[in-house]
Amino acid sequence: MNQHNKRTVFHIEAILTSIIWGTTFVSTKVLITHGMVPEQIMLLRFLLAYVCIWTISPHKLWANNLKDELMFVGVGLAGGSLYFLAENTALKFTQACNVSILISITPLLTAVASSFFYKSERINKSLLFGAVVALIGVTCVVLNGHFVLKLNPLGDILTITASLMWVVYGLILKKLQIQGYSSIFITRKVFFYGIITILPVFLMTGASIDFSVLSDFTVLGNLCFLGIVASFLCYLSWNYVVNKIGVVTVTNYLYIQPFATFIVSAIVLHERITPIAILGGVLILAGVYLSQRLKSSN
Repeated sequence: MNQHNKRTVFHIEAILTSIIWGTTFVSTKVLITHGMVPEQIMLLRFLLAYVCIWTISPHKLWANNLKDELMFVGVGLAGGSLYFLAENTALKFTQACNVSILISITPLLTAVASSFFYKSERINKSLLFGAVVALIGVTCVVLNGHFVLKLNPLGDILTITASLMWVVYGLILKKLQIQGYSSIFITRKVFFYGIITILPVFLMTGASIDFSVLSDFTVLGNLCFLGIVASFLCYLSWNYVVNKIGVVTVTNYLYIQPFATFIVSAIVLHERITPIAILGGVLILAGVYLSQRLKSSN
């Protein structure tokens, strides 16, 4: 396979990962309706993912030095416990549409931050143009014809915090890859420190896990999807393609997430599709295409 075809495969892999992550909102919502809380869902999905990745990466336990090990703690916090806690807690205080729109600024923030830290990730006008088009599309999809936003400072701040956590995750991930760590090892450490850093939340809130809910096929099925597919396979895939085509390029595909969420919600939760949402989907795809197409031609 030549270099061009390889890069095409990496882009397709990033798109599929973003689509799968877009469906996790629906899966998480199903689990919440069955009585689970966000920290329980996050802990169980990461535990399942950790067991899966341990089967293919059981030998090397620690980083090469203490500094690198602390960076692994950072990716576990930023891409694991803090990200999920901030995003899911925000849903308690503000509308889901607010969360979806604000979280969609992540690719833009990543592009700006990466341009400061890495010379290979320079921002350009074509990427910004495509990002703005995609962001308009995200807004159309999320609002779905209902142009009413109720601002809640706490919920919105938590959402922006979640977005910033993913930016930090991308930056540290890039640094660890430069240090020579494999995607499999990095992913395993993300799950490990994500689990370790979420446990204090259970102590502070007094939350516990009722394992009897796992006897429900719907609960078990959604947890397996979140743990095996959306966590184990998707984190591994994401970390791999970031190493191959760059954090800014890959993160730009996150604009597809709300569109995927909307489509799956319409199928599973029977949410209404409006013309403005369809327009939004077209704008998202056009924006992502333009940013990648124009970037590659520069």
